[in-house]
Amino acid sequence: MESSKHYPSFIDRLNKNFKLILLLLLFSSVTLAQKDFVVKSPNGQITYHYSIINSQPSYTISFNGKKVIDDSDLTMNFKENGSLKDLSVSHYTRKKINEKYELIVGKSKNIENKCNELRLNLKERSKTGRKLVFVIRVYDDGVAFRYEFPEQENWRSFVMTDELTSFNISKNPTVYALWWGNYNNDHEGLYNITPFNEIKQDTLLDMPSLFNFSDEIYMAITEANLRDYAGMYLKKKEGKLVSQLSPLPGQKEIKVKATLPHKSPWRVILLSDRIGDLIESNIITSVSDPLEIDDTSWIKPGKTDFHWWNGDITPDTTFAPGANFATNKYYIDFCAKNNIDYHAVIGYGGFAWYKSDADGYSSVGPNTDVTTPVGTLDMQKVCDYAKSKGVDIDVWVNWKALYPQLENAFTQYEEWGVKGLMVDFINRDDQEMVNIMEEILKSAASHKLYIQFHGSFKPVGLHRTYPNEFTREGTHNYEQNKWRSKPISPEHDLNVVYTRMLAGPTDYHLGGFRAVKPDDFTPQYTRPLMGGTRSHMMAMYVVLESYLSMVADFPKAYENQEGFEFIKNVPTSWDNTHFCQGKLQEYAIIARKKADIWYVGGINNSVEREIDFSFDFLDNNRSYKVTLYQDAANAKTAPNELQKINITVKKGDHKTIKMAAGGGVAMRIMPAQ
Repeated sequence: MESSKHYPSFIDRLNKNFKLILLLLLFSSVTLAQKDFVVKSPNGQITYHYSIINSQPSYTISFNGKKVIDDSDLTMNFKENGSLKDLSVSHYTRKKINEKYELIVGKSKNIENKCNELRLNLKERSKTGRKLVFVIRVYDDGVAFRYEFPEQENWRSFVMTDELTSFNISKNPTVYALWWGNYNNDHEGLYNITPFNEIKQDTLLDMPSLFNFSDEIYMAITEANLRDYAGMYLKKKEGKLVSQLSPLPGQKEIKVKATLPHKSPWRVILLSDRIGDLIESNIITSVSDPLEIDDTSWIKPGKTDFHWWNGDITPDTTFAPGANFATNKYYIDFCAKNNIDYHAVIGYGGFAWYKSDADGYSSVGPNTDVTTPVGTLDMQKVCDYAKSKGVDIDVWVNWKALYPQLENAFTQYEEWGVKGLMVDFINRDDQEMVNIMEEILKSAASHKLYIQFHGSFKPVGLHRTYPNEFTREGTHNYEQNKWRSKPISPEHDLNVVYTRMLAGPTDYHLGGFRAVKPDDFTPQYTRPLMGGTRSHMMAMYVVLESYLSMVADFPKAYENQEGFEFIKNVPTSWDNTHFCQGKLQEYAIIARKKADIWYVGGINNSVEREIDFSFDFLDNNRSYKVTLYQDAANAKTAPNELQKINITVKKGDHKTIKMAAGGGVAMRIMPAQ
């Protein structure tokens, strides 16, 4: 009888446990069958909606409830076993990321990496059973996502023929982009500004591309942490933009070869209703890999001369100009006198400083040797003299000449005392070249050398991982004034600021101090002329992000010239960046801070304007002394003339600024003693 009293209790417990197990199984099956996931930005403005429709992953992106990207496919094709298909979510995790890191070189120093992350573990239901992890991060100023290929038994390596990530652009925004006919190019061109619906099918767009929606939402598409993978473009197909990877050399089918585990670059979408948020954004470095250099004490961003741009000009003198000590000494003395950190050893008259049997800078011959200077040049003597004057040496090289001799060359350069290189004529962004560029950076770091890439694709955040990468070109810039019938226009400068610079450091041939009226411009290979005003040229040192700014005109062009003192003082790497105000195709004003000193640069288009400028970015309870350079009243006929004003301001004060057509403004703002 005692046992019978306990029998119902046992049944109740059994039923209860059975129900609990059933509930857990039911919950588990719902979780694994879930096909829709939403990730929001910390401030709730941006929504990334991931879904699986007919076993095919897709996504949308909205800003304040308005779609900017409609249903867009996420897929890729492989030479073995075809495309990833019939996918289901086997597991997922969510995480709030809130961390801080420091950039050795950058537009800001102390960065907050704050976002919401979703990781989706995907698996094919087919026999192949391939596994994939799709990672989404949503920030207050954009979205980043990528594909991860974990190590797995039945899939050890892959040959990718296409990554077909699509971007189904909503409505009909105005698009700012470079268009190309092929993948092998220097990424230097004039921007096309076109309504999205008017872009023809199969048009190949470079990145970053900017999209300006009619309700003043700004979006840019680019990529970050591009490592051991092919560079990406966008092609319009059936009304959508679809990713196009640069093929490996010598064929068109294969884009990426990899062994697992492997990761794609991050596909980055910068997004805000304030264009300045895109310029201030740190998403690209936040998703890039952390620092991989142990000792960074030797890394010194700064300014460099670059006499190729001015035509290798020297004064009337007793020495014969050329690739020799005397010519380099002339420029080293100029750098030492004017706070210019580096002197560039380039060559002379179109021929490189190193031994070569090739015809000019762009070619490499069978006997080209980047470790051996031409007979007229004693490189050790040049480096020793520069060191005695407090100036460091960098050198120009063609990458095709450098790469076969990489370690020998860097060992020799370090022995001479060279501190950095411009590596030129890259003109590719396939997986092989992406890896070559990283190999150059890594090897250079081991020899305490910085790198400046020219003829190169966009930056991808590697200056976080390898802060010895100071800058990249990939811009149609003032070198064009040496041969174009018309100068680089102020409008083009603005397009670069609002589009190309969103990807990171942007190298220009800065410092031209001979501005002329538009009707007076003629192309000159030596002593090139400038199309905007001098204050516009000065402002570019602040407006552009670059950790190695050129001071490219010849020394006598700067002597006793008003405004040169601003260039001598301006830094190249910053503690903080603030977009003050601006408008696409009209003007841009940016403030950057180093220690306690703010520098402001503003550039204007070809329409004269008056700006009400606010000093609202300054610290509270402090007074500041401002040295302000703006266009003189007669800038229309005398574009080199400046108006220099000294004023005292505090946070929130306003100042009326007048910018001439093609003009600008530059300021140095110091705390009052």
